[in-house]
Amino acid sequence: MIETPSENDSRQIIIAKGLSKTVTTSEGPLTILSDINLAIDSGASIAIMGTSGSGKTTLISLLAGLDVPSSGTIQLYGRTITEMDEDGRAELRNQLIGFVFQSFQLLPGLTALENVMLPLELAGDRQARLAAEALLERVGLTQRLTHLPKQLSGGEQQRVALARAFVTRPSILFADEPTGNLDSNTGQHIIDLLLELNLEHHTTLVLVTHDMALASLCQRIINLEAGSIV
Repeated sequence: MIETPSENDSRQIIIAKGLSKTVTTSEGPLTILSDINLAIDSGASIAIMGTSGSGKTTLISLLAGLDVPSSGTIQLYGRTITEMDEDGRAELRNQLIGFVFQSFQLLPGLTALENVMLPLELAGDRQARLAAEALLERVGLTQRLTHLPKQLSGGEQQRVALARAFVTRPSILFADEPTGNLDSNTGQHIIDLLLELNLEHHTTLVLVTHDMALASLCQRIINLEAGSIV
């Protein structure tokens, strides 16, 4: 079991040093990120901003262990994930990390309740149903438990995704454009819920957004330009 921080612990739980990512294209090497150095404290809320193609999604994918850098190191809770194999990174993600995506990524054949229960069931939690029902109530979806994703609005689907992300009580939540597919009013509701849940669960929040209104609610903004922090 990986040690996680207490509520008042301000340790740097994410540390990236000299992080770079280059991919091969038909036109030759393409550098997406170059020499990224950053540290994130436990419980902090961080917004990553930049124009399309600046490397935002690539950066959080690397920090979450979903991808591997071309060079540099990443530490989560003192463990160097850039030295782990995929199984090791997957175990770390399962224990520490939650995700919210722009495209919701709900399983279409499962109800709202089943989608939220799933990560707990995979972990063998016998209280999965109770925990999932409580989170869905918290996001205002008590009347939608048995609905499939296609029967829900975009805002309702994103609320299910929020409940699923928080139901495992992750230490770190990565959110990639969580309001990108929503209208402004619905997006504001999702923003409010995201930040409320973040505070309630004492989660470290790292989000990618184009929305300055959302970014300004975070404690810190990191701006990327052409793959570098500016």
